[in-house]
Amino acid sequence: MISFMLVRATAFALAIGPASLETSLPREGDIATLAAMSMAPELAVLPAPDFSLILPASGQTAGLSAEWLAAQPAPEGDADWQCLTEAVYFEARGESLEGQIAVAEVILNRRDSGLYPRSVCGVVKQRGGGGCQFSYVCDGRADRMREKAAADLAGRIARAMLDGGPRVLTDGATHFHTGGVRPEWSKRFARTAKIGAHVFYRQPGAKG
Repeated sequence: MISFMLVRATAFALAIGPASLETSLPREGDIATLAAMSMAPELAVLPAPDFSLILPASGQTAGLSAEWLAAQPAPEGDADWQCLTEAVYFEARGESLEGQIAVAEVILNRRDSGLYPRSVCGVVKQRGGGGCQFSYVCDGRADRMREKAAADLAGRIARAMLDGGPRVLTDGATHFHTGGVRPEWSKRFARTAKIGAHVFYRQPGAKG
């Protein structure tokens, strides 16, 4: 599990998206830490949030803020990390931070669902029905991440999510589509969230 250390006291407030106004207050054990920060801010490091105390709620990232991600070491990893990075980049780089994390959630939810391949790369590269599960995989274009800042953020999101980042945005979604289309399966699956340009759904039978 990744150690989610936050640098500022304000990080106790959850990153709030458009669908939620919930916040998380510091626990009693954190008050002393906050007091210490006021005396020696250059030395103070906040403890990781206790994700077990955070209830799932669409529109929050439970501590995965842009500031926290930027403060982490340059991301790297194995093939699954690379596949997740590319999927977030090509499917959602124009979306908000929440929108990009939500796409990562879908891929990890599929991996863990018992209905899809049991690796991230297997999920991302899966083909069937005359096409690909993720359109960029078989659109005929070279999969080169040309936007460096967007690629770096996608890599940081992928690293955090593979290391145990909270999946609280999509309520176990295994599918998504843009608002301009309506796939046949969207009529049968439970809609769980709408974040930015994407609508999210959970396939019946997927492990929660």
